[in-house]
Amino acid sequence: MSSKTGNIPSGTRHNFLTRRQAILGSAAVAAFPLGVAAQSSWPSKPVNLVVPFPAGGGTDAFARPLAAQFSRLTGKTLVIDNRGGAGGTVGASVAAKAPADGYTLFMGGAHHMIAPSMYPKLDYDIEKDFVPLIQVASVPQVLVVNPKHTTAATFKELLAQIRKSPGKMNYASAGAGSVHHLAGELFKIQTKTFITHIPYRGAGPALQDLIAGNVDMNFDGLGSSAAHIKGGRIKAMMVAGKQRNPAFPDVPCAAELGLPDYNVSTWYGIWGPKGMPTDMQKAAIESIRKACQTDEAKAVWAGQGALFPDVEGPQFASLISSEIQRWAQVVKASGAKLD
Repeated sequence: MSSKTGNIPSGTRHNFLTRRQAILGSAAVAAFPLGVAAQSSWPSKPVNLVVPFPAGGGTDAFARPLAAQFSRLTGKTLVIDNRGGAGGTVGASVAAKAPADGYTLFMGGAHHMIAPSMYPKLDYDIEKDFVPLIQVASVPQVLVVNPKHTTAATFKELLAQIRKSPGKMNYASAGAGSVHHLAGELFKIQTKTFITHIPYRGAGPALQDLIAGNVDMNFDGLGSSAAHIKGGRIKAMMVAGKQRNPAFPDVPCAAELGLPDYNVSTWYGIWGPKGMPTDMQKAAIESIRKACQTDEAKAVWAGQGALFPDVEGPQFASLISSEIQRWAQVVKASGAKLD
């Protein structure tokens, strides 16, 4: 059988064959569009997310909705791994030592910006042992009390009670060195009062003891307290910052209560262990962003008075550095120590 190119002049035939080879080469690429990238497509299996606090706390309030949407969008499960203890540093240590294969992520936050000033013997460095991926939520701190445990109906009345008996009243926190702890210490500095710090192993246990009436008050992230405030189990006396939160418009802000510089927020972000491949970093950032921008996630964030900052990579790294410096100053001024 003769070739279809048999009667084509040699020069033309050469060009034809060259074009044919190019077309066939393109077809081969089209047939395997992922090529080498297929070997590093992410995620190709379940991803472990280390949450450094017990279930039920502020971190969980965002981690679990995020995980649900991430799993729905990617088809791969984002497994929550709660590792509480030592103000979130136990879980951070676990995550820092995890394989940098892209399948262990870490959900930390503002607590971990305080840790370097409170825990001088940390076995990890949040800036050197992790890759900052994306900031996912930011919520203001709120001062909450058990309405059955205190007679104070307003912030002014609560402040009067605190001043009447210095040290008699106490506040719960998510643990020594947590934002909750430093929020209380900053409150003491700015109000010139003294209340006793009661540390817990996470925001969840602290909140449960407040609801049970075992402690007087709590400086908590609005995210974990929101449902209990709405349910009447605890009462919000003040939200940090210069303006009221849209989700709780009846709760006065610190500025209008005479504390214009009491601006404390609890924020959360996602990191990967140092050495996480760059392509996986990009894929993780994009997948997490999409999960946070779903209607379902937006509703959860709004219900907890939270914002999705969408700060990633170098900008996130810059925020981390500035926050570490800021909280170091608060620790020094307050003399805060591990209880």
